[in-house]
Amino acid sequence: MDDQRIASDVRLSKYNPLPRILYFDDFDEGMNGWCELVGNHTGNLDQIRPIAKDFRPPQLSSCTFFDIGTHGSVDGTYSLKLATRPLQNHSAVAIKRMTYAARGRVQFEAYISFKAEIASANASGWDGNAAPSERHFGDFTFSNDICVGESGPRWHGVVRYRNADPDGNLVQRWVRPTSLEPTTKMERMGLVPAHPRQDFFSFRPEDWAELPGGRQPLCFNETASKVNWHYIRWLFDTESLRSLEFQCNDLLMDLSDVPSLIHDEKYYGIANLLNVYFAVRTHVNVRNFLYVDSALLSVDW
Repeated sequence: MDDQRIASDVRLSKYNPLPRILYFDDFDEGMNGWCELVGNHTGNLDQIRPIAKDFRPPQLSSCTFFDIGTHGSVDGTYSLKLATRPLQNHSAVAIKRMTYAARGRVQFEAYISFKAEIASANASGWDGNAAPSERHFGDFTFSNDICVGESGPRWHGVVRYRNADPDGNLVQRWVRPTSLEPTTKMERMGLVPAHPRQDFFSFRPEDWAELPGGRQPLCFNETASKVNWHYIRWLFDTESLRSLEFQCNDLLMDLSDVPSLIHDEKYYGIANLLNVYFAVRTHVNVRNFLYVDSALLSVDW
C-alpha cells in the first residue's frame, strides 16, 4: 500500500502494513467478524472439549471504570474486550476466520491493553505507585491456525506474554509453547495426556520456553483502571510455516530460529486456513481482561 496514503489516514498511520491489507478492524465500527472460539461438535454441545466449553465471547467495551467513568479507546470509544471468569486458569478466546488466496508473508498488528479486576481496596504495604492488581493478571496470547491443503500440513504459531505466576511473582516475559496445541481430533484419538489440562495452547502447563530477548515489563500503570495501549506486530510466513518476527512497542524479537510445531494428523475441511486468534487467561480467582483497540492483517502477495 502506498506509504503516502497510509500517512494521510490518521487511523492507519499508527500501523506498518505489508503491501496489501486484508482487513483493518476498528472496533468503533462493530465486531468485524471476531467471535468466540468454540470447540468442534456435530450439533451436540456436550461433545465440545471441557477446556473449550466456556471461553466466553468477545464484547465491545468503552473501557468504563468505577472511578473515572468511560476511558474509551485509542482514537474512538469502543475496543474489543475479552474477559475471563474469576476462576483460576479460566481463558477467554476470540478468533477471526479467514482463508488465503496465496502463500507468503502475513503480518498481524494491533493495539492492546490488559487489566485485572481490582480485587481489594485495602492492600497492605501499598506505596502509592505499583498496583497490587498487576500481580493478579496472568497472561495473554496471540496465535494463528494455518492449514495448507486437504491433507495438511497444519501449523499453529503461538506467542504469549506471561505477566505473573500463580504465586503473584511478576514474570513479564514473552514465551512460546514447546508442545503442540491439542485439537479435538487429537483428544478424541487419545493423543492428549490424560491429566487435567490447564492450558488450551499446550499439552501441559509447563510446556513453555522464553523467547530470545523476551524479558519486557509492560505498562500496567499505578491503578488498574488506567489504560495504556501497546503496539503489537507479528510477522509470519505461510509458505515456510514459520514465525519471523514479533514486536511489542520498542522490543523486536527475531523468531526465525524458533522451531515450528507441525501436526502429523490430517485435517480435512480447512484448506487454505488463515485464522488469527488472541486469548487472555487468569492464574488466580480474579477476572482478567484483554482490550484490543483495532487490528490489521496485511500480506505481501
